[in-house]
Amino acid sequence: QANREDKCTGHFWESRFKSQALLDEKALLAAMTYVDLDPVRAAIAKTPETSEHTSVKARIESLKKEENTTPCLYPFAGNPRERMPEGIPLRLMDYQELVDWTGRHSREDKRGNID
Repeated sequence: QANREDKCTGHFWESRFKSQALLDEKALLAAMTYVDLDPVRAAIAKTPETSEHTSVKARIESLKKEENTTPCLYPFAGNPRERMPEGIPLRLMDYQELVDWTGRHSREDKRGNID
């Protein structure tokens, strides 16, 4: 049915989605931010804190409960210039600032942004 609607042939997922290797920390953070802002960009949520099913909301909820970590999410490890434990080489507050800053930029090709 999907092939008829799209006027194409082949397997359902064929050529609809692509895989992208995340080769460094910048690529990882860009992908994380993109996914965490998806509900905001789609105008489903007004802010990352109100978006459902995103890691940024889960991390914010953990902070409100004064928990150090969010279950099932890879932790932020801190300053990348210092010797650090395993984790994302950034502080959580810096990631939240990145998400907020990125989400406030309006884009013509997206319906929503953070006010």
